[in-house]
Amino acid sequence: MTLNILDKVNKPEDLKSLSIAEMNLLAEEIRKLILTKVNATGGHLGPNLGIVEATIALHYVFSSPADKIVFDVSHQCYPHKILTGRKEGFTNPEKYLKYTGYTAPEESPHDLFKVGHTSTSVSLAAGLAKGRDLRGGKENVIALIGDGSLSGGEAFEGLDNAAVLGSNIIIIVNDNDMSIAKNHGGLYNNLKILRDTNGKAECNFFKSLGFEYHYIDDGHDIQKLIKTFEAVKDINHPVLIHMHTIKGKGFEAAELDKEHYHWIVPGELDKKEEKAAAAEDYGSITIDYIEKKYRQDSSVIAISPATPAVSGFTNEFRNKAGIHYTDVGIAEEHAVAFASGIAKNGGKPVLAVMSSFIQRTYDQLSQDLALNNNPATILVFWGSISGADATHLTMFDIPLICNIPNIVYLAPTTKEEYLRMLDWSVVQNSYPVVIRVPCGEVISTGIADATDYSILNKYKTEEQGSDVAILGLGNFFNLGKKVKKALADKLGINATLINPRFITGIDEELLASLKTNHRVVITLEDGILDGGFGEKIARFYGNSDMKVLNFGAKKEFPDRVPLEELYERYHLTPELIVEDTKACL
Repeated sequence: MTLNILDKVNKPEDLKSLSIAEMNLLAEEIRKLILTKVNATGGHLGPNLGIVEATIALHYVFSSPADKIVFDVSHQCYPHKILTGRKEGFTNPEKYLKYTGYTAPEESPHDLFKVGHTSTSVSLAAGLAKGRDLRGGKENVIALIGDGSLSGGEAFEGLDNAAVLGSNIIIIVNDNDMSIAKNHGGLYNNLKILRDTNGKAECNFFKSLGFEYHYIDDGHDIQKLIKTFEAVKDINHPVLIHMHTIKGKGFEAAELDKEHYHWIVPGELDKKEEKAAAAEDYGSITIDYIEKKYRQDSSVIAISPATPAVSGFTNEFRNKAGIHYTDVGIAEEHAVAFASGIAKNGGKPVLAVMSSFIQRTYDQLSQDLALNNNPATILVFWGSISGADATHLTMFDIPLICNIPNIVYLAPTTKEEYLRMLDWSVVQNSYPVVIRVPCGEVISTGIADATDYSILNKYKTEEQGSDVAILGLGNFFNLGKKVKKALADKLGINATLINPRFITGIDEELLASLKTNHRVVITLEDGILDGGFGEKIARFYGNSDMKVLNFGAKKEFPDRVPLEELYERYHLTPELIVEDTKACL
């Protein structure tokens, strides 16, 4: 690609010599880079296309890294990275994977925090501003928040405190009338009123908190952006700039279908034809189940905290479900308490959350739900060891959830087990139930599961053997099958294979019976070991001669490490597990 203006820009200071016309050309060049790079690697498309001009104007007016800019979620930081010395990650295909898709302090002093979860920027920026005030600094502190992040509870808390800071803090609300999916919540009604009145409506949420308020009707007009930013630079009190932008700006398909193009997979922009009908997956199984269930029982409702695609909640499903579907915005904490309240008052809530975001709900899971023992159903999607960014790891949910009293955490291994667990959970009134939805392709036995899950903590012995017992939890039950075969092939051991199904408790009777003719118990879990399932088994055998080998992930934050490499690191291959078992024997 031939670059013109961008050839002149290697650091933010280089922007200061450009004319407005040149900056507009630069915006076009940046958009082309983002489209090409994201199509090659996958990543956030719409949010980055919508923030290009604002990022140019920010770096033109302010002096990063002396002035500190915090990007909420940071899935709109690609233009920022291009302008702060990392454009090679967008111009050179060989360097496409050098930089993460989120802000990362180890990459550049222009990035203040590793951020990938939402609604945090105002709180982080308020902390930066207070730290500056305590040491007598003078720099500007800017928080950029948008894409629905205002619906998160921490955003409200941050705004509430930032408004009374009494010193320089500049909050930029990037209002594109979208979250990941459509926005939900009363605050967005006020944003629309402000957009419709060009920021002049008396009803103004931000003014009510005490902010000096500025409105920019076109957040893609670099001249207007610069003028407003210059007006508030070095100001001595809290300011909020509300700018209206278009998510996916400059790419028609992304402007028309903002939800689909929020994040894309590699090669998405090359597709010329409609995709063939998708194969059955656990998302489609879930929505089919919920649709069937709410027709039978009007109290059933599905809940999503602004991530419907994660759980397969399609537009068609959402529209068809009507009152049986609620999107609470990017507010996982509220979602859990909301579900608890529905359950308390006779409803049957089914809340679907991505594993990485369930981390945000710990207090609500413990206090609002488990302590009150309300029978809500929570579905945890994507729970697994993965090669994701450090901000979006999905392997911490097992220890987080399985040690909270009253909660029953289940790990199905097949479609039939999943459906049976759903049926039991939605009908029963004794416990809050969490189900770790299987990852990967659907495994179906074709035989309905008849298990009575109200009899808690009963494991299922799938294949009886001796010497070695393998407990393959959830996603790793199939790994257990492979380990059993490898033990037979290499060591001549006919191992016992057990499907635990329950994460939150142990089957003492079954585990005790293994002592008679087994020497080693192997546990396999698709998550971190510390505080997890396997440690419960090891503790049970602690005062006996039984040896226990726990296999899972180490307690760490791997960042975009290939899954195969992680499996080698954690000894999660049949060959390595057999080697460790042989050494133990």
